[in-house]
Amino acid sequence: MKLYVSEGNPNCLKVLAALEVSGVTCDVQYVNHDERVVPFLSRPAVPVLLLPSGTQLFSSNAICRYLFEVSGRDSSDLCNQWLEWEATELQPALLQAFHTALLQTKEADVFTLLQGPLSYLDQSLRKGTTPYLTGEVVSVADVVLWAALYPILSDSSLSVGEQKSVKTWFDRSTAVHGLESAAQKVLQGKGLQGMKSYMQKQPAPQSNQCRDTQLCNSNPVEGEEGERVVSEQEMEEAALIWSKGLSVCTAPDRKHPILPQEGKRNLLVTSALPYVNNVPHLGNIIGCVLSADVFSRYSRLRGWNILYLCGTDEYGTATENKAREEGLTPQQICDKYHVIHADIYKWFQIDFDYFGRTTTEKQTEIAQDIFWQLHKHGFLVEDTVEQLRCENCQRFLADRFVEGTCPHCSYLEARGDQCDKCGRLINAVELRKPQCKVCTQTPVIRSSKHLFLDLPKLEAPLEQWLEKSTSTGDWTANAKQITRSWLRDGLKPRCITRDLKWGTPVPHPDFKEKVFYVWFDAPIGYVSITANYTDKWEKWWKNPNQVELYNFMAKDNVPFHSVVFPCSLLGAQDNYTLVSHLIATEYLNYEDTKFSKSRGVGVFGDMAKDTGIPSDVWRFYLLYVRPEGQDSAFSWADMATKNNSELLNNLGNFINRAGMFVTKFFEGCVPAMELQQEDKKLLALVGWELQQYIQLMDKVKIRDSLKHILNISRHGNQYIQVNEPWKKIKGGDADRQRAGTVTGVSVNIACLLSVMLFPYMPTVSQTIRDQLNTPQSCINTMMQGTGTFVCVLSAGHRIGTVSPLFQKLEVDRIEALKKRFGGQQKAQNAASSQPAAVPAAAAAAGVETVDAVDPQKAKQLTQAVAEQGEKVRALKAQKADKAVITAEVAKLLDLKKQLAAAEGKSPEPAPRKGNK
Repeated sequence: MKLYVSEGNPNCLKVLAALEVSGVTCDVQYVNHDERVVPFLSRPAVPVLLLPSGTQLFSSNAICRYLFEVSGRDSSDLCNQWLEWEATELQPALLQAFHTALLQTKEADVFTLLQGPLSYLDQSLRKGTTPYLTGEVVSVADVVLWAALYPILSDSSLSVGEQKSVKTWFDRSTAVHGLESAAQKVLQGKGLQGMKSYMQKQPAPQSNQCRDTQLCNSNPVEGEEGERVVSEQEMEEAALIWSKGLSVCTAPDRKHPILPQEGKRNLLVTSALPYVNNVPHLGNIIGCVLSADVFSRYSRLRGWNILYLCGTDEYGTATENKAREEGLTPQQICDKYHVIHADIYKWFQIDFDYFGRTTTEKQTEIAQDIFWQLHKHGFLVEDTVEQLRCENCQRFLADRFVEGTCPHCSYLEARGDQCDKCGRLINAVELRKPQCKVCTQTPVIRSSKHLFLDLPKLEAPLEQWLEKSTSTGDWTANAKQITRSWLRDGLKPRCITRDLKWGTPVPHPDFKEKVFYVWFDAPIGYVSITANYTDKWEKWWKNPNQVELYNFMAKDNVPFHSVVFPCSLLGAQDNYTLVSHLIATEYLNYEDTKFSKSRGVGVFGDMAKDTGIPSDVWRFYLLYVRPEGQDSAFSWADMATKNNSELLNNLGNFINRAGMFVTKFFEGCVPAMELQQEDKKLLALVGWELQQYIQLMDKVKIRDSLKHILNISRHGNQYIQVNEPWKKIKGGDADRQRAGTVTGVSVNIACLLSVMLFPYMPTVSQTIRDQLNTPQSCINTMMQGTGTFVCVLSAGHRIGTVSPLFQKLEVDRIEALKKRFGGQQKAQNAASSQPAAVPAAAAAAGVETVDAVDPQKAKQLTQAVAEQGEKVRALKAQKADKAVITAEVAKLLDLKKQLAAAEGKSPEPAPRKGNK
């Protein structure tokens, strides 16, 4: 193993401290802060732990956990909870404190910034009965928290208050062998000042990273957030707003065509155009169309004037390839799969204003017009390109039509544009042993003349526009980082033509046999789809002062939307509307692997309907795990857990109880309400959650906003449980009045939840409003301004028939679905997932006995066992899903069984409980 660290980096202090305490042998190399140890990352990342298998860990907490796992000290659940608290609550406050003390020289503000998390830590230590956070001996949690706090707590010039328990724990931990020496190595004996050069190269932290003390004080031990403190003034304001009731405003009907309106906020929302040649999987759906649908529905609730467009991307190599596979023409493939896509999105309730396609006359007309504008203004250049040509097929091979050995990592199935194993971009002529994917013959290198977009010439206006757009708009962090990495490396001319038949024809007479490259052509599809929707399309696309453009996509599409397409429009010099807000997700994986249609792994859009699980539940779970800040994974077990706990037991339970109380105790009419302080406090808490929801949704923080909906129903359940209206209804007049107030307030909260749920679960939202017989105007009233929680269902309002909203997902059903979508036979899956050193036969299901010792197989399996063990430890260190870890452990045990057989030994029986 090899560990890369840099001086002055507080994250490196963590890993060096963990290395010292764990006693693991590892080479340590010091590098500069900005050295890119991991080549495929868009920004430098240190520390990095390089494992013998070639795997790289670059999360400091994951590295620390891994080192402790290797030394035989597994992390307990409590330990992992502390590590999560450190990463999500303590670190944002510390970054703000470091920045304030070192770069703003406001040392006095450090105490204010750290008061919340330090007070919480002090309180937890004070309540504990052990010398360390998780027990009698130092754990990885102690090491990580000690290292995180060392620059602050070791500096006597900084005042952080009287945190006696924290000081005692810190001093005790400092005495642990190796910790102090690790701090000396990283900070060079300068304490906090040793971090100054590192902090100068870091972006300024957001001032609201630790939004309030309560968020910093979430309790990893009890697994609950501390309740927000509500002032008397907040309670009275909430009660006053509540009393105002509904306003008379009504939502305008959607009349097509939707066009920009003077004096209104005009939003043009697009989803990345899905390739028509395949069926979208869950990752494709959450990455663009579902995320954009949620924001579009929310925007309509807010009263904004919005047009939401999408369509199928139908030109290019992928379509030609699919046509060959299915024995159809490219146009027939497009027609077939366009319908499939449209049906899938309809089932998922994606509410497009228009869903178009790119194989249209408008696409040709607009793409060729932009081409001629670029040509006229001198932004196109000619060059000769070496390409692979298949003499057998009599054509040049596009990137997707050629495979070979990667020149960088020797992967045997690298594509002509990129290697899926090492992630490096490849020029097809660089491939070793290339083969035509159509006929498997070896192609030859030939020259072909092409047109290029002169990106270097457009770099200055691009940077000027980017500076404004990224500073005023809502660009996700990964979108900014990926764009900066392209600019940092310097823009190069990009080819916009291809030697294909299926595409938008290039109108230039010297290139009449060529078509536009799909990534020049496809984004223009947004414009042509709008033009097919309305002949007044220029009011959207040539109106940058009045229109805000939102692009939704997965991160792999970012450069084409932030660099290539904007450069095309800037070069056209025709007043085009450029993207204002670029929203990019990370990747959604399937369980512990990638989606694969060919291997039958994962749920694809046309399969979700067949599971019998409602589309709203699919929407909810995909949005709950939406990969906003990092990659996430779909898990059947987790989906069942979230459905049963969050939807059934939390949200559904509250709404159903509120409605049933009205039906059962008050003959279906909302009772009179007399608010007490407890009720006003609840109104204030719910109002605050609504405000947070709106603030986050305005910034397209879709996953985070969802948590505030669930928080409201949690508040409601607790309110009902404490007040017990089912008991009070049997008491005297005062108790019956109290039961009425609790019931009335609860059913109004259910009404609010129906509005907040609408972007996420539109059918459930409508069902709640139908059951409560809710006035339509409640939608607009609730979403006004920063959020308005008013009494919508006043005394005497008659509700409809109440029934449960959700059903439990049983374990046996989930297991059956997991098996159904898990791919082909287990033995084949095991073979495909084993390390390359293991032959397929050795990777299949193990046998109990063998006839003879096989030294060669034993050698291969010994290596496989070591690598699989390392994989398991890495997953544990990264705090992967338990189901993922269990599956990998099962593979490890199976390999060990095979190894025993290859060595001529009897496989060890599984230990029985109670045996020693």
